[in-house]
Amino acid sequence: MARYSGADSADAAAAFADEVFTTIGAGESRVTDDGQRITLPARAVRPDRSWLDRLGLRRLARPDGVECPRTISCEWIPAPYEAFGDGDYGNHDLSDRPARQKIEYIVIHDTEASWATTLKLVQDPTYVSWHYSLRSVDGHIAQHVKTKDVGWHAGNWFVNAKSIGLEHEGFAAQGTWYTEAMYRTSAKLVRHLALRLGIPLDRQHIIGHDNVPGTIASTVRGMHWDPGPYWDWTHYFDLLHAPRLDTGTPATGLVRIDPDYATNQPAFTGCVTAGVPCAPRGSSAVVLRSAPSADAPLVNDIALRPDGTPNTMAVSDHGARASAGQTYALAGRQGDWTAIWYLGQRAWFHNPASAPTASWTVGVVATPKPGRATIPVYGRAYPEQSAYPDGVPYQTVSPLQYTLAAGQRYAVGAVLAGEYYRASTVDGSSPGDWTVIRGKNRYAQIQFGHRIMYVDLADVQLLPSPLGAPR
Repeated sequence: MARYSGADSADAAAAFADEVFTTIGAGESRVTDDGQRITLPARAVRPDRSWLDRLGLRRLARPDGVECPRTISCEWIPAPYEAFGDGDYGNHDLSDRPARQKIEYIVIHDTEASWATTLKLVQDPTYVSWHYSLRSVDGHIAQHVKTKDVGWHAGNWFVNAKSIGLEHEGFAAQGTWYTEAMYRTSAKLVRHLALRLGIPLDRQHIIGHDNVPGTIASTVRGMHWDPGPYWDWTHYFDLLHAPRLDTGTPATGLVRIDPDYATNQPAFTGCVTAGVPCAPRGSSAVVLRSAPSADAPLVNDIALRPDGTPNTMAVSDHGARASAGQTYALAGRQGDWTAIWYLGQRAWFHNPASAPTASWTVGVVATPKPGRATIPVYGRAYPEQSAYPDGVPYQTVSPLQYTLAAGQRYAVGAVLAGEYYRASTVDGSSPGDWTVIRGKNRYAQIQFGHRIMYVDLADVQLLPSPLGAPR
């Protein structure tokens, strides 16, 4: 079994084999992409661990301080922190989290590159960085940046300063690189980090790179879409042993996206060639339409398509889809269709009672305060200008293209203080460097579209979801 893993180190092979034998002992049942249920009855096994030595695999040094559970294979391959010419430096920033600043998010990425290329890139001081890489074949992990420090991985400095980034070897348009071995070691690592750092195990805090908002209006269009619609969020959260709150009803007004991964197979295009249908396969994504009909156009994301035309079924076009685990405020129901508030509009998805693609839950919603026709939406939760000390440039609190109108409601994931982590030099010599600037502004994090976004708490009222449900 250790040989079958394909691992090149003894600890990775052992971790893979241990996981297999644990699964055999517990039993397992899954539905395949073509709808076939495969059941493995539980069976007692006693593996002979001495056989591992016969493989002659290299034994990795595991230095003190590697931040991984002992039950998974993990090594330290550091990302460089060094200066290079004209005052520039890379490829991450030093900090002292969580003492200096609370870590709110764990961001799931895919590499869009092979394992060898991934390791080469993260060791380049002129490139970007992330905290961990995970190998597809066996789930082996390399840590590159200490969790106390800030990686450059999310394309949003507010999120970077408050997150840990995990890169998974693979390609979003294929999905087949997301192996069971990788899901399992990733989930063990994320659960370990989340419990240690007090990060909730929900989709407001365990997010994909495709859920990270653009910082200002001009950057929204260029944000990444990984790990994409083929990442199995439901299975991943099962492996995380994440709690589920399933006490809601339609009257409570909150919808959690929850399709059956294997049978939910949207007709995406462009996985190999632009415009060509992708091979049918399971997906975490549900498609959102402008009316309760399979013939209705998809909804529009004004930042991706400023001319107002519908978004598309291209696999990389996430502007008209919601993903498993994400929670939205109910905006209406008609027959087998359910509407949610999404990017300032009603968005409809097929949700028949015979094969539901969502479940009901409870929580808190944000809606504009009385008398406000619309309020702005932001991609980062920064403090007001007066909070910045002399010598530290003000980071503009600049709204995105979207607005939140009176009568609309959006699920709240957290309430956050306005913060900006200042880091601009390799040695912390610039005014304000290595400090967190905090103001009086407070923000509500909301599920506004496929991505999370923020609204100024002064602009909204927060309501229990039953009071915010549509009448």
